[in-house]
Amino acid sequence: MTLIGVWSSMRPRILLVNPWIYDFAAYNFWARPLGLLRVAEYLSGFDVDISLIDCTDAYTPRRYGTGRFRAEEVEKPDVLRGVGRRYKRYGIGVDDFARSLREQGPFDCVLATSLMTYWYPGVAGAIGVIREVLGDIPVVLGGIYATLYPEHALMHSGADFIYRGALSRNLLFVLSTFGFRIKKKKRGGPLPYYRLGLYRHSPFAPLQMSSGCPCSCPYCASTLLSPFYQRRSPGEVVQEIEDLYGMGVREYAFYDDALLLDADTSIVPLLERVKERGLALNFHCPNGLHARCIDGRVARLMRETGFRTLRLSLETVDEERQRATGSKINCRDFEKAMRLLQAEGFGKRESGAYLMYGLPGQEWREVEEGIGFLQSLGVRIHLAEFSPIRGTLLWDELVQKGVIDDGIDPLLTNNSVFSALYSGYDPGAVQRMKVEVRKYNAR
Repeated sequence: MTLIGVWSSMRPRILLVNPWIYDFAAYNFWARPLGLLRVAEYLSGFDVDISLIDCTDAYTPRRYGTGRFRAEEVEKPDVLRGVGRRYKRYGIGVDDFARSLREQGPFDCVLATSLMTYWYPGVAGAIGVIREVLGDIPVVLGGIYATLYPEHALMHSGADFIYRGALSRNLLFVLSTFGFRIKKKKRGGPLPYYRLGLYRHSPFAPLQMSSGCPCSCPYCASTLLSPFYQRRSPGEVVQEIEDLYGMGVREYAFYDDALLLDADTSIVPLLERVKERGLALNFHCPNGLHARCIDGRVARLMRETGFRTLRLSLETVDEERQRATGSKINCRDFEKAMRLLQAEGFGKRESGAYLMYGLPGQEWREVEEGIGFLQSLGVRIHLAEFSPIRGTLLWDELVQKGVIDDGIDPLLTNNSVFSALYSGYDPGAVQRMKVEVRKYNAR
């Protein structure tokens, strides 16, 4: 690695990259690399030039701005040879990526992000193309994979530095190790990402009222990635919505892990202000909502302000497992929440629930009971295959029991792969369940 040297008169040109998805299936449910966009916002307060190439920004928008990614079949890694499904690269073409690097460059440094740990082939592939086109340029990798698998990322990604954890001033120190002395702008402060011209057009925008989560679910890595639960003011988020609305955005997806907690001081005042302004927009909640936090007022405000997609966390109907996974919900409170939503006009098309299967020690009977419970309520069912995340309590439990090794290839933690290999369920029964659920949801 050749250090760039100390920059004084020249503005460093920094490229942000969101790599491809490599998987057996992928669909764009309001996906944007929000962490990387926050990096762009932070750096906009300094005397640098910022560019973005989002390798996943290639899809055909359909209902509410979601849509199918462009996909190209690629060779499966050796560890996945036995999986009888086609493996694909989702996003822009390799030649398109290389062309963008040439046309937008030259650059002085690349900051790449990473999402699902089992998508790391996309990270390595993107960095490989960067090396081919831009040569010996500093590449810093952050994000989920980098944080949970720093040693693996350093060995396999091709990056020069692995940045762990949430965004902080440490990023400036990392850049300084490559010779950059970045100074704050003399005038003006940082700008929101949507004011930086990073995307030519987007039919939707991510929203986040809070980072982190006060819950400690044994299967979730939220506290590993964002140790502190922090909330933004409702007024700040409303201003963001109004700015984006003025730019023509009508679809908004909340990325929060705990959107409805402390509703009286967070989501309720936000929605009341949106209602007052009479904005004609659509809200979506792809992450699981805490059903226990839904009362009549919250349900009514959701309907009045344009919520179109609700996903509630049920996960299991087994009372003992509900307690073991954080006591966030029980069947009684879940049913109450659904009845309140249904009374406001939310039907199976708009509202659904996540039901997990393949949890350690979870018998097939428990999964069937969960399906029956949700069918009795007329709720759309979203099956969620369990896969362990390194550093969580359930990961440690599986390692201690010898089910997995701590050094297992992240590719084997892909939810569909892990479930097939380690759940112990009859594959035929799993397939019949999926068919039954699809038919039920379609009715």
